[in-house]
Amino acid sequence: MTTLTRTDLPRTELTHHELTADPAWPVDATSRMNRMYRYQRHIYDLTRRYYLLGRDQLITELQPKAGEAVLEVGCGTGRNLIQAATRYREAKFYGLDVSTEMLTSAISSIEGAGLMSRVKVAHGDATAFTAQAVFGQAVSFDHVMISYSLSMIPDWTAVIDRAVANLKPGGKLHIVDFGDQRGLPSLARNLLRRWLTLFDVTPRDSLEAVLMQVAARTGAGLRFERPYRGYAQRAVLTLPPRNKP
Repeated sequence: MTTLTRTDLPRTELTHHELTADPAWPVDATSRMNRMYRYQRHIYDLTRRYYLLGRDQLITELQPKAGEAVLEVGCGTGRNLIQAATRYREAKFYGLDVSTEMLTSAISSIEGAGLMSRVKVAHGDATAFTAQAVFGQAVSFDHVMISYSLSMIPDWTAVIDRAVANLKPGGKLHIVDFGDQRGLPSLARNLLRRWLTLFDVTPRDSLEAVLMQVAARTGAGLRFERPYRGYAQRAVLTLPPRNKP
């Protein structure tokens, strides 16, 4: 099995951010996503701004307190991390992504924004990560955000499980992604779904049901919405606080 290491990326781009990979996981996902984004990453933020709806509202609702840690799963080009870190200057931010191509863009953008001291990104598998393995430190997160990533990851329920496992008691999981679009005209919905398949995107129509199961199992609170006539779906899962003695 071939494994990826941080030396597979330009050494100058590793000065402030470590890119790591767990050698126990297959590199199929990294290879697939790198093929998809090798060239797209250069225009990704410009083109996605018009149809990845709800990302900015997710960032607005984060509201991390001073010193709190925020993780983005599937951080891509770092766009959301930069916006959040610029808005919440007393919080710490982390991001992981399976695509080293996207992480190359993320590192460049984070350094360009002057946020190297508060934003750290790493190469990792969203379905089987720990903060210690990916970031080299045992971090428990106050917030985890997942923006339009679940619809591109086959084992998306494992991503939710890992995100919850890495949250502190009382922590929040914030999700926004494509919805079932049932409020749209049938023709528009069918055309949108066919177009999304060209990019290996599959809306997770059972997301609410899966999150309800997680909430029942963990005692978490759940807020779920389907804005824009179901074009998107948004969720905030809040874990219960640590029991007081």
